[in-house]
Amino acid sequence: MKPTIGITDKNLKNNITILESTLADAVTLYTKTRKFHWNVSGQSFMEIHKLFENQYKELEANIDEIAERINKLGGKTIGTMAEFKELTRLKESPNVYPDQKEMLKELLADNETIVVQLRKDIETIEDETKDIGTADFMTGLLQDHETTAWILRRYLS
Repeated sequence: MKPTIGITDKNLKNNITILESTLADAVTLYTKTRKFHWNVSGQSFMEIHKLFENQYKELEANIDEIAERINKLGGKTIGTMAEFKELTRLKESPNVYPDQKEMLKELLADNETIVVQLRKDIETIEDETKDIGTADFMTGLLQDHETTAWILRRYLS
């Protein structure tokens, strides 16, 4: 059944498209964070191992919320690796196993990339579709990524 929530079909579709890319970014970052969690070694191993675990658990919760937001707007949530790969704005590095410092740098760069993209997406959603619910939801995601980026930056200082 189609939602009747004061947003045009065109604007709902636009926001679902934005959310699909947001979801693809989250799944890609989750997978990369998980990979680094499994492969981190060196000084402060356990601390970084647990840091990455906390980060992928937060991403996992966000992934579910993004998927549910798509459903709330009347969409069907994507769910295949092919779809995620096509829509993500992050880069992966198959068969590359960076050292601990490079892992931190890469996750920092990815979180900052997502922050920049979320800012653009929030502006589009607010200005063009007037969907304050989705804009507010995306602002929460932005704040989560800002916090993660800040923590990663502190490890690299």
